[in-house]
Amino acid sequence: MSLISLGVVALDCPDPQALAGFYAEMLGWRVEDNRDGEWVEVAGPDGRALAFQRVADYRPPQWPGQDAPQQLHLDFDVARADIDEAERKVLALGAKLVQHDDGVRDWRVYLDPAGHPFCFCLQ
Repeated sequence: MSLISLGVVALDCPDPQALAGFYAEMLGWRVEDNRDGEWVEVAGPDGRALAFQRVADYRPPQWPGQDAPQQLHLDFDVARADIDEAERKVLALGAKLVQHDDGVRDWRVYLDPAGHPFCFCLQ
């Protein structure tokens, strides 16, 4: 057993409450009480969580360019049969489609409302 375990992945953003709400709704998770609006977490099953941290003068990454590098992105597994429904859901929540799978790739790339890239990976 390792001495170190992953606690949470935190995303910088201008509005932690709003971005936490986006991911909570997308994943069917719940927004945890925030302490002061500077840090908000969403909790999922089995102790999984994402956190969102307010950053002054936040600049979103530029995808696919590197002028403001993405540094990381999140991958979410979606059944091939459910991809269109999942896409409608995230677009209605405020995501933006930036790369369709076009029948060649097995993923679609989106930007969340704060501009972080994330992918739906077809299963």
